[in-house]
Order: sequence, then C-alpha cells, then structure tokens
Amino acid sequence: MAEFPSIQEQEETAVMTASEHHIILHNDDVNTFDHVISCLMRICDQTAEQAEQCAYIVHYNGKCEVKTGSLEDLKPRCTRLLDEGLSAELV
Repeated sequence: MAEFPSIQEQEETAVMTASEHHIILHNDDVNTFDHVISCLMRICDQTAEQAEQCAYIVHYNGKCEVKTGSLEDLKPRCTRLLDEGLSAELV
C-alpha cells in the first residue's frame, strides 16, 4: 500500500517550492549563440552542453529556464546576464 505524505511533509514541500526562484532567458535578435552560451557557462555555471541546449531552446521556443535557486543566489546572476546584454528575468 502506498504511503501518503503527512500534512507536515506537504507543508514543508510547499514552503521549499515557494522559496525557489528561476531565471528565465528570453530570445532576442541581438546576441549570438556563442555569446549566450559563454554567458550561461560563466554566470549560471552551466556545462557547454547545457548552455548550448538552453540557447537552442530560447531560439526556438522564445524562452528557457536557465537557473533555479534562492533569490539571494539568483539576483546577482540575473543582473550579470542583463549587464551582458541578454534579456532575462527573475521569477
């Protein structure tokens, strides 16, 4: 028989999920793939493969979640992406 999470476990999961934030990268007609990939590797600590996949997702879908974490960690990263001329938002 499957065990269901307790009310406390459900509440803890809800709090953890609510405290996670995301950097969303948006497509633009200005930046090259190489620049986007380089920024994702340096700023978001992605591997070359991850960064390339994100760049293609952004290109074809218009946006991609590139980093998840705490607000304290993501805020300066998002600012650095914006300083590099990329279109990013923190949600």
